Amino acid sequence: MRKEYDFSKGTRNPYAARLKQQITIRLESETIGYFKAMAHKMGMSYQHLINLYLRDCVSRQRKLTFKWAD
Repeated sequence: MRKEYDFSKGTRNPYAARLKQQITIRLESETIGYFKAMAHKMGMSYQHLINLYLRDCVSRQRKLTFKWAD
């Protein structure tokens, strides 16, 4: 590999902004810990793992069902 590369004539990917959207989401620390531990075992980032899980929910059109405790 070269020590330095010249990117002065490079262009940004025009489609990159359409691929993913950055958001802020508040999750419980237990939930984050779960995904971090699982992601570590799988050798990927926990953000990527959460994205894969949510994408799977979308593709299977899963519906959340729950009941509030009395």
